[in-house]
Amino acid sequence: MTATTMNVICPLWRRWIALVYDLVAVLAIVMVVGLICQLATGGRLITAGAQVHIAWWYQPLQGIVVATYFVLSWLRGGQTLGMRSWRIRVTAGDGDPLSLRQAMIRVLVASLPLLLLLLAPAFGLNVALWTLAAGWIVWLLAAQFVPRRRTVYDLAAGTEIRRIG
Repeated sequence: MTATTMNVICPLWRRWIALVYDLVAVLAIVMVVGLICQLATGGRLITAGAQVHIAWWYQPLQGIVVATYFVLSWLRGGQTLGMRSWRIRVTAGDGDPLSLRQAMIRVLVASLPLLLLLLAPAFGLNVALWTLAAGWIVWLLAAQFVPRRRTVYDLAAGTEIRRIG
């Protein structure tokens, strides 16, 4: 790849739209994994009685599957489905492809706001979800104020998003 095909830092609006595309892909992945798990457990994955109970392994499995989607996408060409559609690519700071270490750091730091869901028992699910949304917005809005438009997880992993083509 020549320097001229990938030398432009991606504008934030393009990143946000690609993220929306990826959210649709993640929803589809989560639904398919949920269906497979429901079929594998004979419909006992989620039980409802006096209280709803979800199998202890289900949410960690979903997290692993979603993280794997992002890590593999970044390692195999630097693009998720949304990034491919909007012609952007994640690279190391020097323009090289991501290492496994960078991809893992990126996905782990990007998912840190999920810990805010632990607020749900104390404050309710509604508060926890709004707090989660605020956490991710802060993670993304950092790109508005730092050089080369890097988010918190880009800074942690030493990566950046570039426009291609």
